[in-house]
Amino acid sequence: MQPHRRERHKTARLGWLRAAVLGANDGILSTASLLLGVAAAHGSRDSLIVAGIAGLAAGAASMAVGEYVSVSSQADSEQADLNKERQELATDAAGEHAELAAIYVGRGLTPALADQVATQLAAKDALAAHAQDELGISDRVRARPLQAAFTSAISFACGASLPVLAAALAPQAIRIPAIGMLSLAFLALLGTIAAHVGGARRDVGAVRVTILGAIAMALTLGIGALVGQFDG
Repeated sequence: MQPHRRERHKTARLGWLRAAVLGANDGILSTASLLLGVAAAHGSRDSLIVAGIAGLAAGAASMAVGEYVSVSSQADSEQADLNKERQELATDAAGEHAELAAIYVGRGLTPALADQVATQLAAKDALAAHAQDELGISDRVRARPLQAAFTSAISFACGASLPVLAAALAPQAIRIPAIGMLSLAFLALLGTIAAHVGGARRDVGAVRVTILGAIAMALTLGIGALVGQFDG
């Protein structure tokens, strides 16, 4: 008999993947848009670098705080549900057993088999069984605020550094197209990688993020150019 091979599913990656993708995508898009706006308003290379670094630092901090608060709220809700379930198991074990068995009946098991499955799972870890099958909470997808905050901050900083480097290295004559084209290329690559890791179509992920990114950059570029005319 061959040993059981544990399959690796895409959902196991969704927690950190979501934070990493959002962070890198926001880092590239927001920083590139910021730099394009400043460049369109006739900002110097030094102004672009200062604005880019400030945007990188502020964005990374904002992403970290935002993710931590958001995921902490989710974690608090999960913990509240677990505490309620633990209390119900302590005060009405029979009712909770019937509720768990009914879930398995709803999934297609016979009442006798559902009762047997519920009994065996409860004997091992009743709270875990109810958490997963009644509440939809498992260790694999539990909210992890610190992990989400750290991942978002690092990925944002990495993404934001790309348009900043383009602004610092590109000659003035091609600075705006260099920032825009390089940023869109990395957005497309990011969309492809995220779709591949998540098990979705890579071409759809790349096209979607590239088109939306181009629209956002074009809007900021236009606003920067308009502000530059008034300033002049």
